[in-house]
Amino acid sequence: MITSMLDRYPRPDWVRRINAMGTSVGGAAELIPLDVEGLVDRARVTTGLDRFGEFDGDWRGRLDALATAIDETADLNVLGRLMTRQEILRSLRTRLFMTREIEANPAILEEAIEEPMIVTGPARSGTTILFELLSLDPELRPVLGWESAHPVPETDDPSALIAMTECEQEFWMDIQPEYASVHEHRSDLPVECITPTMPSFASFMWWITSNVPDWAPDFVAAMQFHKVYLQLMQSRRQGPKPTWILKTPTHLPVLDLVFATYPDARVILTHRDPMKTIPSGLSTLALVRWTRSDSVDVSSFGGDAGTATFDLMLHVKHRREASELPDRFVDLHFLDQIREPVETIEKAYKKMGRSFRKEHADRIRSYLAEKPKGKFGRHRYDVGDWGYSPGEVRERTKAYVEAFGVELEE
Repeated sequence: MITSMLDRYPRPDWVRRINAMGTSVGGAAELIPLDVEGLVDRARVTTGLDRFGEFDGDWRGRLDALATAIDETADLNVLGRLMTRQEILRSLRTRLFMTREIEANPAILEEAIEEPMIVTGPARSGTTILFELLSLDPELRPVLGWESAHPVPETDDPSALIAMTECEQEFWMDIQPEYASVHEHRSDLPVECITPTMPSFASFMWWITSNVPDWAPDFVAAMQFHKVYLQLMQSRRQGPKPTWILKTPTHLPVLDLVFATYPDARVILTHRDPMKTIPSGLSTLALVRWTRSDSVDVSSFGGDAGTATFDLMLHVKHRREASELPDRFVDLHFLDQIREPVETIEKAYKKMGRSFRKEHADRIRSYLAEKPKGKFGRHRYDVGDWGYSPGEVRERTKAYVEAFGVELEE
């Protein structure tokens, strides 16, 4: 059982020293306040704009509640508060820019988002690498890191846009170098849906980065914002409408909402041995929060929450078999993807009725050759780190493993 994040992930000296600045003045909040009214005013001043849009409901109420929750329970250090303050201010500016575009061209909200492909499944079940490989398809369109942060860019210089988003991508690895072995962040890589929806102040991303147990994501508002975001991005593109490739494990519990928003969506459901996904997922969440807080209580992780996803997967299966969900699912297993990535994706395309082209296959092979497993080191995790025994995990997830024919990795 992990007893201390500091023992597992020591701080780089520069991080420790900057965070000590908060201690020296009575706390990080004294140095980096999250004053919502001040941030709203700064967004208006720095953009010259005033209207934040109402396309996703009460954004201000959600922001007030989020900032209050962060102040009360997240216990962020100096760098954590700095990162969060920047994200809030950038999100407010994004809302202002988006609203200006939509008010100038209301037809944006009539854009049809047709047959998006959505990758979801248990966290750490291969959703990210699959998402990246699918994004290599020249006929699919992902959301890239810099686009997520700046859907209405103030400059046309791609290098400047990429540089501006390093603080929300690569900076994570600067703070805690081990994070690179968990999840590669780059401004030019595709990002999952919880990132571009941050300006809704309803996104699950805010919960992931901070310990806010009394605050909950608003999935409806986040999905409303998500659709408007895609409509705006699509309207700015010349030529044929793209087929969007999207991804996040947090779509899994709200599939009804997903299909209500995108009725003709295709869902690729990923599967992997729970003995791998459970500790990897908990380790990832703990490390994300450790980049921003010195008080990550590892004893609060695990328990029923670690295995609940697999009960949900069974529920989804039952609903699919009862035709309560659209017949638009494809199941894809992690080990198949690792052993035969091209062939596995080709089979998935066939099930979806899509053509799989040689150019895409060649891109997959080239991409994987340049990004071998373990390129950034090994992500260490074990079920015992989070208070489970192997037998307990096997018993709790047996029904899921058998129902989906998941191959064990031991």
